[in-house]
Amino acid sequence: MLGFLDYLRNSVIEKVADVPEPEVRAPGVASGTNLLGLIKHLTAVERFYFLGEPIPNLRRTLRPTRTETVDGLIADYRRAIAEANEVIDGWTDLAAPAPRPPGRGLPPTRRWVLTHMIEETARHAGHADIIRERIDGSVGR
Repeated sequence: MLGFLDYLRNSVIEKVADVPEPEVRAPGVASGTNLLGLIKHLTAVERFYFLGEPIPNLRRTLRPTRTETVDGLIADYRRAIAEANEVIDGWTDLAAPAPRPPGRGLPPTRRWVLTHMIEETARHAGHADIIRERIDGSVGR
């Protein structure tokens, strides 16, 4: 499961890494979703599910600020991935509860979190594919 999640994580990074400003933050669809926002969002979600860090405002995770850069947000995502993978490497029982910020209700199982993060990352990798194709015609992984 972790190998497949890592494959998807790298796919998203590759879709974003070489896109210049301002295209990397330009809305690709009517909702405003953009490549840089996808990286920022996935970073927050990794930290929430694997590290138990709260997300104060989920919508803001999709909106990069003017000062946030491609290199900076990709570096943040890579750090979140490395920290998440350290946590996952210590998991011996996938039926056990996953990390959860206080006050958020009962935590899901670790198996559910891994499955959900595969789904979440795959969905956003698909978004990145479409947005990237609209920017410069690039298709595929």
